[in-house]
Amino acid sequence: MLKRLFKPKYVPYDSKYLELSAADEHNIRTISNDIRDYISRSNEADNVDYHTRDAHAKGYCALKAKFEILDDIPKEYAQGFYAKAGVHDAVIRFSNGAPKVDADIKLGLAQGLAIKVFDVPGKKLAPGEENSTTFDYNLINFPVFFCNRIEDYAYISKLFLQMGDYLAKGKLGEAKFAFDWLTNHSSKLPSKESFKTLAAISKFAKIEPKNTLLYSFYSQGAVRHGDYMAKIRVKPTKKASKKVTRRTPDLASKSEAIQPLIINEIREHDYMFEVQIQLCRNLKQQPIDELTKEWKESDAPFVTVARLTIPCQDVPDDGNFEIMENLSFTPFRCLEANRPIGNIQQSRLKAYQVASKTRHKLNKVKRQEPKSLKETFAKAFF
Repeated sequence: MLKRLFKPKYVPYDSKYLELSAADEHNIRTISNDIRDYISRSNEADNVDYHTRDAHAKGYCALKAKFEILDDIPKEYAQGFYAKAGVHDAVIRFSNGAPKVDADIKLGLAQGLAIKVFDVPGKKLAPGEENSTTFDYNLINFPVFFCNRIEDYAYISKLFLQMGDYLAKGKLGEAKFAFDWLTNHSSKLPSKESFKTLAAISKFAKIEPKNTLLYSFYSQGAVRHGDYMAKIRVKPTKKASKKVTRRTPDLASKSEAIQPLIINEIREHDYMFEVQIQLCRNLKQQPIDELTKEWKESDAPFVTVARLTIPCQDVPDDGNFEIMENLSFTPFRCLEANRPIGNIQQSRLKAYQVASKTRHKLNKVKRQEPKSLKETFAKAFF
């Protein structure tokens, strides 16, 4: 009786978080055009011989992995993809979150973990890839995003793409960046929302420098979790983190300080992360459309539903560069039961698709989804 009385209650999934206005659709087209334009110039802007992503442009490595969905998960957490226990092959990509390819010290410490899980049955949401057998995650080593609404992201995304140019000008550049962020290039007065988003992007500068393997990675935005709504965290196990001997990158003296730390650890031992779900319990404490607000773990705990294992493996010094560049990841390569939700999340569907198609076309690489690790690491596949 007491267990029933004090059993946690979770907010049910609401499809209203998929709705887009005509203004949202217009702004998504603007964002997509900006992405297409940026990628078309990225090779010259970064002085490289290929066209990069508009975000997470610098990859550190692509690694073989295993993704194990656990048995005996509480029924509220065993939803959609997580409803059936089992072990899947996977490939992961570690990256820097910046839109440029440069020395690590110039790019900041926002980093990404992209995961592609193989042999996942069911219709996927990515347009034209409904029959894909892969399931993707796009995660960041920071719990919040720097924007809440598509209408703001339409101009903030362009500022994000130009951030390196601002910061290269020192304090004056930083002041100009803040002013343009707050006022949309002098077109409006600063608002409560613009101060909120500027405060969020400023927090990224406080990320502690450490080996990428030691970070936790977050979905930032919310996802549908079957009957409920949730966020995702991928967190190193305590046992795995103790194995890491190269714990801090030497950013001051090495332009490539981060990549070798990851690669050399994986050459010596395996590694493990816990894949965790944080179910929404209260919309005031865990708002769906306010990505600048962290869902506190004390209000909504994370529950482990799967494990991501990176086995010890031979990794070339370039981190499997061609594989990193040829792969594409989108949070919409997923099941309906586990789809991204919320206003800003919906803009990612078109943005990721445009970015991938543009990049592959300009690089003259086949854009196709591998069905296995064997295909992923086969030189002739892409």
